[in-house]
Amino acid sequence: MKDHQERKDGQAKTKVVDQTSVQHSNEHVILRLYIAGLSPRSTLAVERIRSICSRYLVGRYELTVIDLFLQPELARQAQIVVAPTLVKQAPLPKRLFVGDMADEKKILLGLNIVA
Repeated sequence: MKDHQERKDGQAKTKVVDQTSVQHSNEHVILRLYIAGLSPRSTLAVERIRSICSRYLVGRYELTVIDLFLQPELARQAQIVVAPTLVKQAPLPKRLFVGDMADEKKILLGLNIVA
């Protein structure tokens, strides 16, 4: 999308706006984080995802933490076999992130967050 602005000298200045970033900026993000008990990897994953959400998604996210030991049926239904796994349910497309969530840039990219 291009936005034209008139300069003082009468010539139009063109400003390019990335429509994708604008579109995603107000969308509600639904996340599910599957963990395996209180293992160090699971604990780190929860801390890292909560940190990302509190910095970049304030007021527009829903994070559900699901412990595979306490709710194995939910993991089976979602076909989760490795923990920790973060699933971005909405907005589409659905995305999965596996591991301790240490690669923040990869997660931000997958969540369509411009840092």
